[in-house]
Amino acid sequence: MRRIAYLFGGLAAAGAATYLVLYLYRWQWQRAMLCGVLLLVVEVMLLGIVLLGRLTRIEDRLRDSDRRQREQAARQEDALARLRTAPAAEPTGSSGRFRWLEDPAERTYVFVPVLMVTGVLLSGIAWVVQRIASATARPAERRLAGRLAVLTAPDPASTDDLEDLPTLGPARSRIRTVRVAAVAGVGAALVGGLVVGLADLTQTRDEDASDSAATSVVVQVDMRGTDMSAQRRSLAAEQVWERCRDSTSVPLRHATLGDLGDGLYAGVVRPALTAHDRMRLRGCLEDATLERAHLTVVGIGDADRDDD
Repeated sequence: MRRIAYLFGGLAAAGAATYLVLYLYRWQWQRAMLCGVLLLVVEVMLLGIVLLGRLTRIEDRLRDSDRRQREQAARQEDALARLRTAPAAEPTGSSGRFRWLEDPAERTYVFVPVLMVTGVLLSGIAWVVQRIASATARPAERRLAGRLAVLTAPDPASTDDLEDLPTLGPARSRIRTVRVAAVAGVGAALVGGLVVGLADLTQTRDEDASDSAATSVVVQVDMRGTDMSAQRRSLAAEQVWERCRDSTSVPLRHATLGDLGDGLYAGVVRPALTAHDRMRLRGCLEDATLERAHLTVVGIGDADRDDD
């Protein structure tokens, strides 16, 4: 689903960028701004999709990290419980700890009372040492359990997660860096070429004056709506024509627009316009600037001095 969104978003962005360059070349600023806004919206949408994917992956990693921490804590507690409950290993020959008790009863020893008192004292000292050790040895046991947790067997229910772990192998950071640098260089070259080419196409140049006496323009006015009368069509044509009179390098001071009937209007511009000014005038007239009105340049050309 995400790939489909990337595909449609990329196609929409490419189309909007293409028409943006095309309308800028034609000097149709309103349409160029609409395409620019559409391109910006598509880019923001693609950025949102990318950020959403990154946030989803971060959430999955945090969830996996929490799960692994819980498993690590469970293994640590298990190892700690095993250490605490493990019985002490009995030395060999435990049955002969007090062999002197097995001797014949007729044999007596003088040091038996002394030995018993010493045993009681040693037992008390051992009890005190054991209490002190039990009170101070808990962190050591926990640290030992934490070290031993990595050696414990994983949970059988979570063995499928081993396939998701990255494989061990040489890092490919150098190849990835070279690839990113190459893509960035090509992208920068394309963007720079586009900017330079567009600036060269849309800049105003000083051109040689035309030898013709005037330039004639014929436009077709189309109106949308049921209540659009001839007067409204004529008013719309006059509004667009007056707005475009200063779109050329030389202002159209003595240029009038006449009604030819059937939605056709003709204007005569003196002196004659250059090729660049004719392109700018056409783009201004055909630009979408008036509500429910659209002008189409049917023809534009120069009129010689000998023409009537």
